[in-house]
Amino acid sequence: MPNITTFLDNNALIRDRPALIAPSRGIHTTYRELLDEVNRVALRLRDLGIGKGDRVCIYLDSIPPYLISYFAIWRIGAVAVPANIAFRGDELLHVLTDAGARGLIHGNDGARVVDQVSDTVPGLPVVLNIDQSLQEESGDAAVFRAENCRFDDLCQLQYTAGTTGRPKGAMLTHGNWIAALETEREVLSLTAEDRYLGIYPMGHVGVSWGLSVLRAGGTYVTMERFSLPEYLEWCRRFRITVLSGMPPVIHSLCSAPDGTEEDLASVRVMISGGGQLLPTIWEAFDRRYAIPVANAYGLSETVVVGTGTVTIPGIPDIRGNYRSVGVPVGYSEVKIVDPADPAVTLPPGTDGEVALRGPSVAQGYWGMPGPTAESFLPDGWFLTGDIGHQDAGGILYITDRKKDMIIMSGWKVYPTEVENVILSHPAVRDAAVFGHPDERRGEIPVAAVVREEGADLSEGELIAFCKERMAGYKVPRAVIIVDVLPRAHGWKLLRRKLREDYAGVIPGQTLS
Repeated sequence: MPNITTFLDNNALIRDRPALIAPSRGIHTTYRELLDEVNRVALRLRDLGIGKGDRVCIYLDSIPPYLISYFAIWRIGAVAVPANIAFRGDELLHVLTDAGARGLIHGNDGARVVDQVSDTVPGLPVVLNIDQSLQEESGDAAVFRAENCRFDDLCQLQYTAGTTGRPKGAMLTHGNWIAALETEREVLSLTAEDRYLGIYPMGHVGVSWGLSVLRAGGTYVTMERFSLPEYLEWCRRFRITVLSGMPPVIHSLCSAPDGTEEDLASVRVMISGGGQLLPTIWEAFDRRYAIPVANAYGLSETVVVGTGTVTIPGIPDIRGNYRSVGVPVGYSEVKIVDPADPAVTLPPGTDGEVALRGPSVAQGYWGMPGPTAESFLPDGWFLTGDIGHQDAGGILYITDRKKDMIIMSGWKVYPTEVENVILSHPAVRDAAVFGHPDERRGEIPVAAVVREEGADLSEGELIAFCKERMAGYKVPRAVIIVDVLPRAHGWKLLRRKLREDYAGVIPGQTLS
């Protein structure tokens, strides 16, 4: 029976090469060393009482110990609950309590936030500092075997958008992940000779691209924070063959100095995802670098393209004039349904809701039978909430979003969550957060705010207030002071009208 981590055992036998490299930390880990570190952390968790089915949250920066934590949790049959190191106390607390976590793995970087929340979470007996644990010896780590698991055994709760503005946990299994890694390996034609530079946060399912490289026996070079000079330097130094990107990164490369082409000379494919890649930017990148773009479409609930679509490198005809997100890959199925009645399948060329079906579709939302029934249909189709159409050849185009979620540089921002923080300010009477187009980042969150009568609230003061209470990517990049917010029937907030009214230059304070 499968446990996703067993490919590590096999690679450790035959791959005498680096598995993980973190240049900023001076880390070079071979496959044998990686397996040993995974086993030591797995044994430590087991000795502390973590067992099969227990949820363990990971609160680390995007560095090799994050991956080691994933594998260690999966190896003992427990359930990984990835969190973002940018989370503040309340954000981390929600994930811990909603998941019913019995354990939390952190490092020295996150110790302060962990200290704030660990004593307030009931049933959280295990708090493990992995920076210390990796220094400890475990006698039988070299012969430790992975827990026997089934394909449908839960291995991850991936928190994503919630209808109330709070994230909800998509339930992913060993089978979901195995299918996803095999699909991505096929899409990118990965081999043991590939070297991948990954910039996607490890708390996001975009980490799957890096895991698929490890599955193929290649080398995963990790980057904690995107920096164009380092990005280019590392491409050149490590002779990167597979490069992760997103629209803002590709935009930066289009305007990079002459000679940048030499830095990317070894790259055979660029991955893009996490937001819309504007056709003008895609075409400019293609003409300058001639590197195929795997423009991917998928969600947390589908482990990216585990069940999704992508423009396949080497088949330029499916780019659709630099507008498409490609075709179904692996065992994925796609159809377009009537947003009002998902039982009705719409013909080619007609916009409707995108539905996906395949082996990487999550089992539903943790502890939320209502939202699960709304999105996960009995016949296996998952309703994505995105609007798009397929042409006669089955190529998919995303044209809009059914939900109001904002995607900035690949980060998902949920307006209601941000609004709740803004509304806690005593000088704020009403607030709405919406996405505003941004060429470099896709979208930026903008807040329209109604002040309490007589209150003196500046834009800078409100932005500083938000910075103290939420992850930086959620903080509004601009604040508009208004007299009243547009509402239908006096209650239903019209974010679309705000997007339309302020489609031009945003007034107020804008952050870089």
